[in-house]
Amino acid sequence: MFGFSLAYFLVILDTTVLTIALPDLRESLGGSLAGQQWAVNAYTVAFAACLLTGGAVADRYGAARVFKLGVASFGVISLLSAAAPNLGVLIGLRALLGVAGALCTGGSLGLLAEMFPQPAARARATGLWAAITGSALAAGPLLGGVLVDLYGWRAVFLLNPPIALISLLAMRKVTSPRGSRMIDWWVQVLACALLGLVAEALIDAAPVAALLALPVLAALVLAERRSHAPALPGGLLAATWPELLAGTVANFAFSGALFVLTLLLQDTQHLSPMAAGLAFLPLTLPMTVNPLLTGRLVARYGPRPPILGGLALIAAGLAGTALTDVLIPWLVVLGFGLSFVLPALMAGMVNSAPPGTAGTAGGVLNAFRQVGATLGVAVMGVIGQPLLTAAVLAALTCAGYAVAARRAVIGVS
Repeated sequence: MFGFSLAYFLVILDTTVLTIALPDLRESLGGSLAGQQWAVNAYTVAFAACLLTGGAVADRYGAARVFKLGVASFGVISLLSAAAPNLGVLIGLRALLGVAGALCTGGSLGLLAEMFPQPAARARATGLWAAITGSALAAGPLLGGVLVDLYGWRAVFLLNPPIALISLLAMRKVTSPRGSRMIDWWVQVLACALLGLVAEALIDAAPVAALLALPVLAALVLAERRSHAPALPGGLLAATWPELLAGTVANFAFSGALFVLTLLLQDTQHLSPMAAGLAFLPLTLPMTVNPLLTGRLVARYGPRPPILGGLALIAAGLAGTALTDVLIPWLVVLGFGLSFVLPALMAGMVNSAPPGTAGTAGGVLNAFRQVGATLGVAVMGVIGQPLLTAAVLAALTCAGYAVAARRAVIGVS
């Protein structure tokens, strides 16, 4: 379990580690605010778009094989990113890192289902897995701040190759059988194109991209209905849409708040990257320890209570951060909310998956989460009162989930 948890640590680390380096990146490579947003979002856009494919590929070709390919690619592309000569090249390499991260994630979720076939044991293992990987959220801003202060933004990418090598060595003897799931590559291409156009429309306020997204969406819906291997299995989507919405909003809140607060702390309050990284510890530290408790709660009571409680805490933390000048206690509340929601969502989705499709189910959830992260960075960077807006959204999602939870939803036996 250490090997694939370490790799997912790596994948999650890269969703946050570059954010703290944005001011140094701007000074080194130049570029507009939109360019900086794309330096962050190229990774999350590609990651989100390819998560469905990563899960399906893991189910088809074997979780261990796909996992190792993703980890090795992640290490090599990180080295290239450290040497990027300009912002455009860096954005392209960040997109390739997102693809490699999707393969890592799909493979690790498949391995989690294979190694822990009983739902209750899997829920506890998911809590431990989330605690290990949640430490990446704590480490991202802090490590990013230390490395940027000492060596500049390029150093954040040099952290990845040694971690990737350790993960590969730990998993070198692990194997998985091939599955029978088919893959519709045309559907995956359409899904990737749709997400890219939506992100472009939001980040650059590009009406052409928004207009192009409409026919792509129509083509994707039509292709999904006719596909022999849809990217979003209809039954799974219909049964778990409240959980998918909750995951989207949780990542919208976290990634958007991280982006907004980073700019506030460094550009307005003139904190150094290291000091800004330390300022985020009240938000990220709960995500390293509380998932262990969440796993036990899910194993005993199912995923719904932790999800509801976590959404309520997220709404309260965002509102407090927006309405007061005291950040630390409200960041702690927000961190605990996220640490309840995310492991419970993952355990529920993997448990609900039919045999042989755990990678796909996890990919669906992570795809929605990363869509939320992408929208969080894009939207909260351009609207007024962004944290308060996110708090209202989280509160509405909590209320909607409470109503939807009356139906038969994912459970843990």
